[in-house]
Amino acid sequence: QVQLVESGGGLVQSGGSLRLSCAASGRTFSSYVMGWFRQAPGKEREFVAAISWSGANIHYTDSVKGRFTISRDNAKNRVFLQMNSLKPEDAAVYYCARRSVSYGSMSSRQSDYDYWGQGTQVTVSS
Repeated sequence: QVQLVESGGGLVQSGGSLRLSCAASGRTFSSYVMGWFRQAPGKEREFVAAISWSGANIHYTDSVKGRFTISRDNAKNRVFLQMNSLKPEDAAVYYCARRSVSYGSMSSRQSDYDYWGQGTQVTVSS
């Protein structure tokens, strides 16, 4: 059983920064694409970023390019999301997720991820 636990959320002023962390259990973490998604109140959950198992391939949704950075530490079974220049529209619950197949392709589709964390709240004040 894989468990994903996010941390690092909180309240920040517009223009500020936060670093989210996701700790994963299991010995095969390094074999999976990991993704970050977010869900704002009244909206559907959406893709934010994904990183390949080696970290060599990274995808972002357009709205966070140049502001967010996804990274991973396979030795520590962790994936990170550094969020800079935060805007009020970035406020959401942020979830990390594991791709459903090992060595799978990069994906922004929620259905391609099978394990999800409980989420961490990010609030951005204007």
